[in-house]
Amino acid sequence: MAIPAFAAPFRLGVTAAVAAAAVDQIVKLWLLYGFGLTGRARVPVTPFLDLVLAWNTGISYGLFQEAGPLWQWVLLGFKVAAVALLLIWLARTHSRLAGVALGLIMGGAIGNAIDRAVHGAVMDFVLFHITAPTWTFEWYVFNIADAAIVAGVIGLVWESLFLQDAAKVP
Repeated sequence: MAIPAFAAPFRLGVTAAVAAAAVDQIVKLWLLYGFGLTGRARVPVTPFLDLVLAWNTGISYGLFQEAGPLWQWVLLGFKVAAVALLLIWLARTHSRLAGVALGLIMGGAIGNAIDRAVHGAVMDFVLFHITAPTWTFEWYVFNIADAAIVAGVIGLVWESLFLQDAAKVP
């Protein structure tokens, strides 16, 4: 029996989603309960990367932090709807790159949604920074789920801009 052409991208996407969400949650649990990041101040890892615990109750880049518990459930509902729509897109794609990219986006959304459901906020912990003698630049604190989402978006943009026939529907 022949496997349909869409099966490989779909399987890759689901695998990427499960892997991204699992790695995100495993690292967060280890940082909270194994490493004890809750009781620590900023932990230098490299000259440009620190671990620091930040709970994001808002949306991207910490927007709408002041919203209450109802807002947390609204955001969780939005993520569930977004994952459902991405799953439909994944089921229709024939591209392996798009499959992995959509899976990374879904996995990141699921990882952050788990945080929001369990903790009422998303756990962020990675801080990139540049320190010079007269100035310091610090990027937003983020997590593995956020990085998976960004990698997935980059994959989709790459495919649409640089790969031949990416936008064509068979």
